[in-house]
Amino acid sequence: MFKNYISGGGPLEVEPRERVVVVAVGGSMQLTCRLDCAGPRAASVQWRGLDTSLGAVQSGAGSSVLSVRNASLSTAGTRVCVGSCGNLTFQQTVKLLVFAFPDQLTVSPVALVAGLDQKVACTAHNVTPADPDALSFSLLLGDRELEGVQALGRDEKEEPQEGEDMLFRVTESWLLPPLGTPAPSALHCQATMRLPGLQLSHRQPIPVLHLTSREPPVMTSLEATLDQGSTHSPPSPGKPGNSSTGPCLPEIHRSPVPGGLELLCEAACGPGVAVRWTQAPGDLEAYERREAGAQAWLSVLWAACNPEGWFQCRLDPGGQMASLYVIPEICFPLTSEALWTGSLVLGLLFLVFLTYRLWKCCWARQLLGSSAPPGPN
Repeated sequence: MFKNYISGGGPLEVEPRERVVVVAVGGSMQLTCRLDCAGPRAASVQWRGLDTSLGAVQSGAGSSVLSVRNASLSTAGTRVCVGSCGNLTFQQTVKLLVFAFPDQLTVSPVALVAGLDQKVACTAHNVTPADPDALSFSLLLGDRELEGVQALGRDEKEEPQEGEDMLFRVTESWLLPPLGTPAPSALHCQATMRLPGLQLSHRQPIPVLHLTSREPPVMTSLEATLDQGSTHSPPSPGKPGNSSTGPCLPEIHRSPVPGGLELLCEAACGPGVAVRWTQAPGDLEAYERREAGAQAWLSVLWAACNPEGWFQCRLDPGGQMASLYVIPEICFPLTSEALWTGSLVLGLLFLVFLTYRLWKCCWARQLLGSSAPPGPN
């Protein structure tokens, strides 16, 4: 029997009406297709998929409902509803997009210092799609984009996952101006996901420190701190990105030692993880470091005159970071050995000068007491 196919027309109706429908990873939705036939003929309606998992379909007289539950990335694709009234056949297509955009923003460093040119990075964890047309970043001062920033680039990496879904960690970096006077109390990193019929945004605050003394600020904070009220956290290594368990994050501890500080970065995350130092004021290679799995040490010597700034360590796998801002309390440009050597040289020079003066005084007295005093050799 010959049937006439009419695409996108006729009495065939699909709800929702959008031709592109989006659903979050782990989410659910329904697509309903209906057809009314004139006269006594009963309509036949059925959902079909094109090289994708179709989902659960329930069909009845004149309607068919496609249910998608616990959506994964493999759920994405084109769905076709086909309905027929006698020799007339109608069809409608719907493109299903699956996205992931949990509230898992992190910033590095966790705070800024007023009056300095600084780099800042904002990272969105466990997201897809990751292309710039879908996912964008901005730095906000209040509700407006911060002016005078210099974009340093964008980095996309796969997040470790237990499941089949491939999610990404996307980082945008900027070079900031000194933030003016008076400096704001905080900036915000904003990530925005734009898809057909959908726009979502998440924000992460970046406090601005206003240092009024040369005392080192007691501030050790986790880069992955989330806004209060958030129901998601960056994933623990080896756990799915949408896990409801607490995140595994590194921490930095500082301990005074003679002549400086010892910094310890550690992560109590169980076996299979490691931490390492990734940033230090000046040159990271100039510092003494030790790494042993989930612990890493770094020595800061005041005598080395290291510049003030951020120390940062990273957890692998996972990429979570911790940061600490340090201002040197004391700076001795010379070591104690150099000071001792310098003092000895100055003492010898003074002794030579004193000997010369005494000799000159004695020679003058002899000149006055004798008509022919002997001259010095």
